Amino acid sequence: MSLPQIIGYSLLTLAVWKLVQRRSRKATALNVAGPQKDHWLTGNLKSMFLDGFERCLEVAADYGGAVKIHALFGEEWLYVSDPRALHHILVKEQDIFEENDAFLSCNQLVFGEGLISTLGEQHRKQRKMLNPVFSTSNMRELLPIIQTISHQLRSVLVANIPENTSVELDVLPWLSRSALDCICEGVLGYHSNAIDTGSNNEYTEAVRMLGPFIARTMLFRPLVPVVMHNFSPYWRKKIVDWLTISWLPTQTMKNFRELRRIVEVMDSASRTIFQEKKAALGLPCPTVLESSSETRGKDIMSIMLKSNASSSEADRLSDAELLGQMNVMIFAGLETTTAAVARALYMLAKHPLVQARLRAEINDAMIAYQTSDVHSHANLSVELPYDVLTSLPLLDAVIRETLRLYPSLPVLSRRTTEAASVPLQFPVRSASGKEEISAVPVAKNQRLIISILAANHNQAVWGEDASDWKPERWLNSSQGNTPGLKDGVRYTGVYSSMMTFLAGSRSCIGFKFAEMEIKDVLATLLPCIHFALPSEPDESGIIKEIHWRMDGFHSPVLKAPAGDGETPQLPLSMRRCAN
Repeated sequence: MSLPQIIGYSLLTLAVWKLVQRRSRKATALNVAGPQKDHWLTGNLKSMFLDGFERCLEVAADYGGAVKIHALFGEEWLYVSDPRALHHILVKEQDIFEENDAFLSCNQLVFGEGLISTLGEQHRKQRKMLNPVFSTSNMRELLPIIQTISHQLRSVLVANIPENTSVELDVLPWLSRSALDCICEGVLGYHSNAIDTGSNNEYTEAVRMLGPFIARTMLFRPLVPVVMHNFSPYWRKKIVDWLTISWLPTQTMKNFRELRRIVEVMDSASRTIFQEKKAALGLPCPTVLESSSETRGKDIMSIMLKSNASSSEADRLSDAELLGQMNVMIFAGLETTTAAVARALYMLAKHPLVQARLRAEINDAMIAYQTSDVHSHANLSVELPYDVLTSLPLLDAVIRETLRLYPSLPVLSRRTTEAASVPLQFPVRSASGKEEISAVPVAKNQRLIISILAANHNQAVWGEDASDWKPERWLNSSQGNTPGLKDGVRYTGVYSSMMTFLAGSRSCIGFKFAEMEIKDVLATLLPCIHFALPSEPDESGIIKEIHWRMDGFHSPVLKAPAGDGETPQLPLSMRRCAN
């Protein structure tokens, strides 16, 4: 064994030892009930967080809004979905309940100093700068950019559908490419042209592959803060160098090497785009970026740079922080929006009557707008203005219900910076089962899992049909039935009283952009295309059955024997609609 190998393995051993040592310092045992360990080493983690959609809901239903679950090395985590507890954690006492070290350290390595990598005053300063950037007025300016890309997506899909018949197509790659174009054009003002499969762009391909390779290298996440806290930048780089050379031939290490390459490509391209943006700032007609004329100056990055330049020295963000925001927004906007659009199309394919009603609503809105606009043409290619698009009742209801039941990010993690108490809206049973607990004491460094999924399915707040996909629940709100409000109790999420986009200062800052994009894609596709679930047997006589895996994000896969249950894909049957 060579010297670099010996050093590399020694450093890995040290990192693992530090991790075990840290986790072996037992905090005060959690005095709430919860499931027994599934495994002596991994506890409940595998059953709950590796394709554990049903299990996550089952645990909350059985034990309530505060549950003790078992993690690695016997560590106990608090699994939380209670409305008062989440308000306390995310809003009232958010400085006590911070993102965990592994999350922050990994995000800093991959994305830089963006919103999801910072805490405290630095995070507040960044948030203050970015909040106005996502205003409604800016979203109105961005909508034409999104509409152009949605029309390109529609053209690609329609071109694959023969006349007077249906065809089965995996729509997921196209939805991903469309989302990437939307986020690159809308955030960067950068013409990625990802929807053109003949376009070979190393940067956009790296962005598309980042999410899957982050998921494949989750094994390393707990080790990252140990290395970050115990080694200088020089030695951190050396460790990565040793871990990414070819003498570690396992698939996991190959994935790690590829992740490093992806991050380096993204970093290099992001810096180039950023510098070109800065050079173009203030010019009446910037030409250094490969962007369309309607994009220039309207994209999020341009607005952010102008706002930052006009801020006081105390409020101004550094170039490193601005780069961090850029990288975070690109990644977050791609993965979450792709999953949301895919799930919405899947649910509409599963519920054809709702799909037909929604298509009629969109068509009626287009006809009404054409009638009122003397400049529009009499066809279904009209681009609805922002106020019309965002006010369509059934479209809004379909999006809200889909985002509620299937949040793109189902769980998040927090840790305590000091000993605290978590108050509960609905009491739970103690660990012994002999008493009722209305507040859960937690020690310093206690790990908590925020279950957005369980909160959005909570029958005590959403009713007995909480886990049913019912867009009409949002249509009935005009009759005094407010979804997510029961006996005066509701969640404090920034979006429709649900927790999909969180609450407080760490809530999703770009949810208005995401909602607008999802609505526009559906409003563009549905008038022309009818979607259905696969129903025709393949060459082997097997009808494809779609399953949604929950591993960090939701992703559609095919159940065996038609698929391997792991490769993301969403085959839908499509036929043209008569105009």
